[in-house]
Amino acid sequence: MKRINEDIKSGNFRKLYLLCGQEAYLRIQYLNMLKDAMAGDDMNCNVYEGAGIDIPSLIDQSETLPFFADRRLIVIKDSGLLKEGGEQLADYIPTAPDTTFFVISEKDVDKRSKLYKTCQKIGMVVSMDTPDELTLKKWIGKLLSDAGKKITSADADHFLRTVGQDMFLIKNEAEKLIAYCGQKDIVTRADIDEICTEQINDRVFAMIDAISSKNQKKALNLYYDLLALKESPFRILSLIVRHFNILLQMKELLLKNAGKGEIVSKVPVPPFYVNDYINQTGRFNMKELIKALDACAETDASIKNGNLKDSLALEILITELSE
Repeated sequence: MKRINEDIKSGNFRKLYLLCGQEAYLRIQYLNMLKDAMAGDDMNCNVYEGAGIDIPSLIDQSETLPFFADRRLIVIKDSGLLKEGGEQLADYIPTAPDTTFFVISEKDVDKRSKLYKTCQKIGMVVSMDTPDELTLKKWIGKLLSDAGKKITSADADHFLRTVGQDMFLIKNEAEKLIAYCGQKDIVTRADIDEICTEQINDRVFAMIDAISSKNQKKALNLYYDLLALKESPFRILSLIVRHFNILLQMKELLLKNAGKGEIVSKVPVPPFYVNDYINQTGRFNMKELIKALDACAETDASIKNGNLKDSLALEILITELSE
């Protein structure tokens, strides 16, 4: 991303930019920055989005000289061409007019594809995945600072635990906090708890906590809350499975006396949340975790076979796990 900023500042642009990775906020932000810097207006910018792009039409447009400008920009978004079907475009781009430039934005890419290799050879490939915890905390601090507000490191951690790591959501929730706090200079944990959205992963975590303590009523109430928020039972089940898989991985590592650093490197849990997961893991033995995953698999099969309605099947699962 630093290299893109340098290119924009200098005005010396590559023939092609590939913005790829899971963090949509960064991909959109940098695509718009490149678009504004390279094309300026829509007259010399053509945008192609989604699957099924007409490649011959795109190529025809690419051959058109820019109108009273130095460049014509072709923007391609979420096309899937970096996974399959991009061969024709890969062959064309190196032969395109010197005045035609390309910016491609894709969430998923296949690094073995011909188009990806073309991007590497003649352009710049920039991976835009979710930043680490420290970077996100600095960004939160800047969002609040720009609005004349401050937050402690501990409360920034709590903010991330509450809203998750999606940058769009972080920005939206930060803006809600700023509006809620009004003239207050300091954003507190109480403000966060009052105004910010609790994410589904946190509710699932609380549900597993309730299951581990055999608090059946609380576990079921958390499940009903998720249904009220329009979360599908099947998605809730998938997150429960993911959660128990994480606990099982942690249990195996802890039994091998793995340290926190090794756990963070091997288990998909945010570093600021790992202690909470370790504590929760201690409430289950290995047999209980395996039994819970087996029960989840049986529930999944019952739903897919049409034996039980998904919402009822999941209610039965939670009831059984918390007995």
